[in-house]
Amino acid sequence: MPAAKLVNVSIPANTTYKSETYFAKTKNLNKGEIYVSPVTGWYVNKAAFDKGERFSGVIRFATPIFDQNGFAGIIVLSVDYRHLAQFTDQLVPTQAERVFEANASTGNYAFVFDPRGFIISHPNDYHIVGYNRDGTIVPTITEQNIKELTQKGAEALNLFDMGFLDPNLFTLAKESVAGKSGTKIYKFHGITKFVAYTPIKFYASNLPEPAGFGCVCLGVEIEKYNEAMQKVTENIEKESKAWTATVIFILVAAMIVLFFIMLLLVRGITRSLRAEIPKGSEGDVLSSFNDDEDEDDK
Repeated sequence: MPAAKLVNVSIPANTTYKSETYFAKTKNLNKGEIYVSPVTGWYVNKAAFDKGERFSGVIRFATPIFDQNGFAGIIVLSVDYRHLAQFTDQLVPTQAERVFEANASTGNYAFVFDPRGFIISHPNDYHIVGYNRDGTIVPTITEQNIKELTQKGAEALNLFDMGFLDPNLFTLAKESVAGKSGTKIYKFHGITKFVAYTPIKFYASNLPEPAGFGCVCLGVEIEKYNEAMQKVTENIEKESKAWTATVIFILVAAMIVLFFIMLLLVRGITRSLRAEIPKGSEGDVLSSFNDDEDEDDK
């Protein structure tokens, strides 16, 4: 890459979304540890969504690399957000077939929130918490600002702030970050919903147990499907387990790829360093280099 196109991503303002801190957070990790960023992308408001625009973002996996002098940089693997969104956007809990895009107005859809309570996947993308173009995070709906933000079509959601709409929304978020699965009934946008939820048990240096990566929720409108509730409940629990397993597979695969890239890069750095060693001094220098490696392994 031409030097003119290189940017210093240790400065958040130079990152894609103007405020990302993955470099600083990864730099402070030990060898072999991984930082997983939140879902990060530009916010899409309701007006833009109604015109066909959809949320687009990334999840970044990063790990530090070291040479004989210590910290040498970080490796970052960015995973397209759509790999996760397709599961919630195309899933309707009351039917076996997947759809092109779930219709949230029916009340039958899936969504995901992260350990902070932020919605990170939802059929209505204007509920997903994103960033303004200046890098500031959009405000989420609270009891104090709901009228103002709804009029603007800026309806980003944080479940921890939604207890004023229904106490079970807050309780669901609190229990899920404690690592608990369960079911709840709550009302949202005038629809009474039965929701099954389960934590996504994927952990990293910044995603410790029990909260992990977040929580997946699958819900149905109980007023319409009350007669088939038992069958629906079984289907929801089955889909929750299958969806969670798939998400974990994607995240673990990303980590494996990241480690593979790191291994190749470190090997290349080692070969380059050895090529620079003057003839006749290989033994002393390589011995020192190996000692440093041994020290890192301890």
